[in-house]
Amino acid sequence: MGRQWLHSKKEVTANRRAKITTKLVREITVAAKMGVPDPDMNPRLALAIEGARKQSVSNDTISRAIKKASGQGADAVNYELVTYEGMAPHNVPVIVECMTDNRNRTAPEIRSLWKDGQFGSKVTFLFEHRGIIEATIEKEGVDREEAAIEAGAQDVEALENTPEEQTGARFFTDRTDLYQVSDALKKLGWSVTTAELGYVAKDKVQLDGKARDSVEGFLDRLDDNDDVHRVYAAI
Repeated sequence: MGRQWLHSKKEVTANRRAKITTKLVREITVAAKMGVPDPDMNPRLALAIEGARKQSVSNDTISRAIKKASGQGADAVNYELVTYEGMAPHNVPVIVECMTDNRNRTAPEIRSLWKDGQFGSKVTFLFEHRGIIEATIEKEGVDREEAAIEAGAQDVEALENTPEEQTGARFFTDRTDLYQVSDALKKLGWSVTTAELGYVAKDKVQLDGKARDSVEGFLDRLDDNDDVHRVYAAI
């Protein structure tokens, strides 16, 4: 899919957990800003809140994030989505989405982190922009293909690091079908972790050994930046 390099890592440090929380809260702020600040009327916001709660983000933190988006309080902030693209080491296409309140800060930081690759190379045409849903169900051996067909997804693959007593899947949809398929999966008993628009590589670059370690290290450094929201890579 493009983010397996991140999901394949079983150990999550306290520092990375803190960064994940920051990015979840930022997603809530942006979702509330782009729609209405009411999860009952804003599917993206509802899913962002659900994802944050699964990571034990407090209700107070969630409430403050929504208030930021609606311009309430002294800490109101405007985030915008900025996309960068280029090649990682070993000619791996990469797309990076940032949520920032200051482009003049973010652009130089991302360019600096990209020094081991080719910053600015046009690679978007090597990806498809699709709906991506990650979900689990409390049962082993569930037929993912059958669930995908029943929910209206276009494609499906196994989700990494799913507990043995569960079945995990990553479903792919048309962009316009994202929330419809997400709702259908919930009705089928699946617990949706994330549902968002993202980039799926048309063809993956096959790497192993030191070459793969080099690319994953490059992607990790990008992902660790506070302004980086999503990193998609063709591996």
